[in-house]
Amino acid sequence: MFNEKALDRVRAIEKKIAFINAIVSEKSSVIKALEDEQNSRASILMHLTSIAEQFDKLLHNGELELLSYFEKEDIKGSYELRNFIAHDYEGVDLYIVEDVINERLEIIQNSVKKILEMNK
Repeated sequence: MFNEKALDRVRAIEKKIAFINAIVSEKSSVIKALEDEQNSRASILMHLTSIAEQFDKLLHNGELELLSYFEKEDIKGSYELRNFIAHDYEGVDLYIVEDVINERLEIIQNSVKKILEMNK
């Protein structure tokens, strides 16, 4: 249904979400993971940046049908968060990051699973 390059981008999103979930699990909570400024927080922010970049690549490659499986607010929000991380790393609102992890990642992950299941 979707081309392999687009599916590879979706798989990259899936992998980054798994990495974030593993970090949170290892630290036992999102808050504790984000408090670890040297390792966990930096990793989480980079994985969130990578997710946004995958969305951006899908958009610029015209994968609009594939992107329709994701909620527009998640695509837009991930790119806005990426910009905050890239341009004001020290000023990133960790409450927003916590909310993204607690509230939005599972929704994105469910969309990823649906896309990948459809393309088996």
